[in-house]
Amino acid sequence: MARFVIRFDLRAPDFGAPVADLYPAAIEMAAWADGLGAEAIVLSEHHSADDGYMSAPLALAGAVLGATRQSPVSVQALLVPLHDPIRLAEDIAALDLLSHGRFSVVAGLGYRPEEYELFGVPWKGRGALMEEKLRVMVQAWTGEAFEYRGTTVRVTPKPYSTPHPLVLVGGSTEIAARRAGRLGLGFQPAIHDPQLKAWFEEESRANGFEPGMCIMPAAEVQNVIVAVDPDALWAKVGQNLLHDTATYASWQRAGQRSAVHRDVATVDELRADGLFQILTPDECVAYAKEPGRVLVFHPMCGGIDPATAWEGLHLFEHEVLPRL
Repeated sequence: MARFVIRFDLRAPDFGAPVADLYPAAIEMAAWADGLGAEAIVLSEHHSADDGYMSAPLALAGAVLGATRQSPVSVQALLVPLHDPIRLAEDIAALDLLSHGRFSVVAGLGYRPEEYELFGVPWKGRGALMEEKLRVMVQAWTGEAFEYRGTTVRVTPKPYSTPHPLVLVGGSTEIAARRAGRLGLGFQPAIHDPQLKAWFEEESRANGFEPGMCIMPAAEVQNVIVAVDPDALWAKVGQNLLHDTATYASWQRAGQRSAVHRDVATVDELRADGLFQILTPDECVAYAKEPGRVLVFHPMCGGIDPATAWEGLHLFEHEVLPRL
């Protein structure tokens, strides 16, 4: 059986599929992936994007969890500083109860000042703000009353998971790694770097915690699409894939590290880079058999039409999976 994850961010650029087609298709694709044993269904969060990047991941997570039965569902990343921590604690507890522990979040700072402006949150001091809000959320999940900004608060019901839903801290810096360790939470960096794990474990132990879960991405991250004719599909969806890649590159600040950050200007350059692999069924079988390989599906990347996305998913199901 192949190991695979599927992700959705529901970008809808003007030249792509209508946004109203993407949302219901994402639920159907999540249910499909769940039925085939996906290791994770991943959602993302951004705000005020020109292409309508999905901005309500907890609402979408509820729909996905309701349509699935076994696969973990994760928001990667949830931009914690932009949210009220008591509301977040309540919503995440509800999703944890709904799914009997299948829901998790990777807490992210974000990297777009305009998102902070949208919610009236100061950009300066955002790291300390995220740490404060994470501490509040963890305390809220105990179900006990506590003081928060001069008020006694209590969050009920308690979540299903003990001691609380799975929360990992995201980021690709020493500061992020040590923040995760200091809070006694897990850590999921956005790039493969063993030094980040070392800092996380060191800081965890220094604060009296046994290091929690650390999910390090693979050194080589590639998105896979299965196609009968890869050249024809590149001609059809190349602009969608390039839009996704170029938009991420334009958002990220100097010095920021990410496994999906690519500086490419054309579809040909993107294809040569290898971030996206459009493979025949035979090629995908060989690719999936590589040691440790986890396939990453981003079927509606850059607003790819759901009908086209389904073609690749069904090829995987019927022409690849039976041979693994």
